[in-house]
Amino acid sequence: MKFANKLFLAMTALLTIMFALFGIWMLSSDFSQLLNKEIEQGNQENNMFQFLFEMGYQSTAEFGEEYAVSRTLNSISGSVERGGSRMFVVGEDGTCFYGSDYLRDMGFEQEVSALTSALDAASTYGYCVRRIHDGYYMFTVAMADIASGNVYLGMCRDLTAIYNDRQNLLSRYRIALVCLLLAGGVCIYIMAQYITRPIRSLDKLAGKIADGDFALRSHNEARDEIGELARNFNRMADRLVEQMQKKVLEAKQKEDFTAAFAHELKTPLTSIIGYADMLNSLKLTEEECSEAYFYIYSQGKRLESLSHKLLELVSMDKSPLTSKPISTKELEQNIRITMRPIWKNRGVRGKVDLEKATIQGDGELLLSLFYNLLDNAVKALDKGEKSFILMKGTCMDGFYEFKVVDNGRGIPAEEISRITEAFYMVDKSRSRKEGGAGIGMALCQKIIQLHNGTMNVESRLGEGTVIKVLFPRMDSRTKRKKA
Repeated sequence: MKFANKLFLAMTALLTIMFALFGIWMLSSDFSQLLNKEIEQGNQENNMFQFLFEMGYQSTAEFGEEYAVSRTLNSISGSVERGGSRMFVVGEDGTCFYGSDYLRDMGFEQEVSALTSALDAASTYGYCVRRIHDGYYMFTVAMADIASGNVYLGMCRDLTAIYNDRQNLLSRYRIALVCLLLAGGVCIYIMAQYITRPIRSLDKLAGKIADGDFALRSHNEARDEIGELARNFNRMADRLVEQMQKKVLEAKQKEDFTAAFAHELKTPLTSIIGYADMLNSLKLTEEECSEAYFYIYSQGKRLESLSHKLLELVSMDKSPLTSKPISTKELEQNIRITMRPIWKNRGVRGKVDLEKATIQGDGELLLSLFYNLLDNAVKALDKGEKSFILMKGTCMDGFYEFKVVDNGRGIPAEEISRITEAFYMVDKSRSRKEGGAGIGMALCQKIIQLHNGTMNVESRLGEGTVIKVLFPRMDSRTKRKKA
């Protein structure tokens, strides 16, 4: 069952129960007040009957008991029997002095007998309301003394009219309730459809997105819970699309990685197989054999270097990071000693200037990071007196910045975001000529991530490249803790 129908049925049931209970309470309350009023009036009539009887009886008692009772009842009947009330008088032995025909015709003897039998010296007055045949009647009885004993002065009041009025009110209320429920049901149905319309719209939107239309979003900007649900739905859809795009990109990167890896293997293996076949099938001169041996060795070393870098790239996340305090001056000395002969061989002016500080990390990985960055800078330079490389270290607020600057060929702006992908090379022919495989920057990115650092690359074609690496500075944290 749809939510709108459930809401409609629930609201209709609630409305029915509320109005039914309210109507029953209202009618019962009004009827109780009216019935109490009738009972009070009946009691007053009986009190008046008793008062008139006792006054009339005393004034005629000297003429005898039978005459006094008869004369008194005849004289007061006109005053007592008004508004449909009828009086009756019964003796202790059951003899009816007045109203016997009325009691017999109406069939009230049993009720009157039961009521008079319940009275005694402690309780000289009583009343009851009974349904007899199709009518409702109120009986009141009071005990009075005469010379021969006690007599019971009674009144019978017809209450059938107020009960009929109650029944008529109930019938009219049922009709009104049905009409109200019909009108209310229509209003509730319209309201339920209106309230659930955003939910139905969101459901249709979810179906379309599930069918592949990922650009759709909800435009519900309401400030209620449904509006909040729509906004969270949009966030979920954005996140799903983002994750899907990420998965697609990862799949493409894996595909590119596999293709590049196969290509990188194919080139040296082709050379090795070709030269090995020449040595095996042809008679070569000593110089040609030496050249073939050199190519086989150099390509084998290239494959060895490639396998080591791949192994390092794959296992880096799995191996725990050996972190310890490292002085930047020690890094500067190691880098300068290692890079000086390479710069001299390439005819490049190089300089390493690291401001004194302490950082936390793995010394071997950090040296590998800077060697790769400086090696890429060397490969980007052309031989000449104007070629230079600068590695600069600067203390910043809470961080230490390493900056590698060269005035080489630069990197196209659209390719900067891809230089950290494995096997990606900006200039493939030159990279292979220089002995590169496109893994160095991927290793650099991994090392930087393991040290909670960040890398920023700025480059212009024909002008050079600036690579900035930021690491948290250990001595800065120590100072803050002491302060």
